[in-house]
Amino acid sequence: MLEQLLGGLSMAITLDNLLFMLAGTVLGILFGSIPGLTFSTALVLIIPLTFDLSPICALSLLLGIYSGGMSGGAISAILLGIPGTPSAAATVIDGHPMYLKGEGGPALGMAVFASVFGGLFSLIMLMLIAPHLANFALSFGPPEIFAMLVFGLSTIVSLSGGDLVKGLIAGATGLFITTVGLDPVMGTQRFVFGQVELMAGIDIMPVMIGMFALPEIVNAFQTVKRDGEIKRTEGQANAKARFPNWREFKRSLRVLLTSSAIGTVVGAIPGTGGPIACFLAYDAARKQCPACGTGVIEGVAAPEAANNGVTGGALIPLLTLGIPGDAATAIMLGAFLVHGIAPGPLLFRDHGDLIYAIFLSIFIIYIMVFFVQFHGVRLFLKVMDIPKLSLMSIILVLSVVGSYAVKNSFMDIVLMGFFGFVSYGMKKHGFPVTPLILAVVLGDGIESSFRKALMFSDGSPAILLSSWVSSIFILLAFLMLFSSSGIYRKLFGKLFGRKAARG
Repeated sequence: MLEQLLGGLSMAITLDNLLFMLAGTVLGILFGSIPGLTFSTALVLIIPLTFDLSPICALSLLLGIYSGGMSGGAISAILLGIPGTPSAAATVIDGHPMYLKGEGGPALGMAVFASVFGGLFSLIMLMLIAPHLANFALSFGPPEIFAMLVFGLSTIVSLSGGDLVKGLIAGATGLFITTVGLDPVMGTQRFVFGQVELMAGIDIMPVMIGMFALPEIVNAFQTVKRDGEIKRTEGQANAKARFPNWREFKRSLRVLLTSSAIGTVVGAIPGTGGPIACFLAYDAARKQCPACGTGVIEGVAAPEAANNGVTGGALIPLLTLGIPGDAATAIMLGAFLVHGIAPGPLLFRDHGDLIYAIFLSIFIIYIMVFFVQFHGVRLFLKVMDIPKLSLMSIILVLSVVGSYAVKNSFMDIVLMGFFGFVSYGMKKHGFPVTPLILAVVLGDGIESSFRKALMFSDGSPAILLSSWVSSIFILLAFLMLFSSSGIYRKLFGKLFGRKAARG
């Protein structure tokens, strides 16, 4: 073991490998911070350039993009209110209000700190319990995955902004959006209206860009037309990333640990990913800190620790079983195979030095993420000095390019505009946008796992409660809905009222 560790160290700290780590980190942060140009796009674009590299240099470059991209999405989420990646959608809820209050520095600093904290936490778990956690994740069949996703969907009740009915309507709309395209089992067309481009379904990125970016752009143009250019407050203009002080760290420690653990476990379950982990972690944070949603630092810490916890968690099944945990690790699986390395149980025996080199590279990459993003925030803040009309025009162009780049389809630009119009109307009438985004993220997984479970049981829904794991998740989902709907207050209020009357 010591020999493999030393061999991995000698591979990880070469000058070439360090340069590729740094290049990947910078690319990941840049792609992650620009709405629409996600780190998955960067991974796909970069893989052909890694064919002539050594395996560790190629993997370090891709891991840098993966880790930096997960963290970089928080920059635009906090500064612009537009998430750079789907995983940063939950960061907007508290991060942007903090910036508007002149607390952008603490928000940006906590985002970086939580990202590194979650990433290193998942790395430790990857090193200590990879085989055991991977085996547990592999035991998740369609019923367990369905139950977990339903529990994730039940968090809509805590993201509805006090109006449960409107939140449920938004969530139902999001679920309907995921039914557009070809039926995942029968292959029949659903709600495509004769448009071939819709047969592949509606991608999350045009929906997210349209619903978050376009209303902000429209409001900005209206504000400038009515009031002229509004200068930022002194706190906003001078915002820079600030390391969390002891009081903020102490307040957020429990949230950081819980969210990192959620991200690691969810990431280790194939077919899930960052958005699911972030919303689950954010809901858990709301229970620990009821002020989440009003612009508090715990609301930034939770999703950022969770989405970077996913990075190590998703590598657990990839390295130990050869099963990618999410889209990014599926791309990296291709990079492994291109270089003649087959991930799986034999990888630890035959390429132990490479495994340790990967572990050490991830550690170094997160140190780079911290310094590059923490000290590079001032460069991103310079963007805010651009006149608002010019800035929003640039964002509009990037939004169009980002939507088109997902599948190189003009239909995605049309969809972005349509959902931007829908989002603008929803906000005008008090409907929350986040439940719709959450439902779009979870909808495909819920339907596919539900349909597969019913196929395994010949149509019997009893299979959904066939294991203790799925039963617990379903029970938690009902408790979530029950506790947030006010039914229990009315029930227990009447019960205690009767007892008081008898007394």
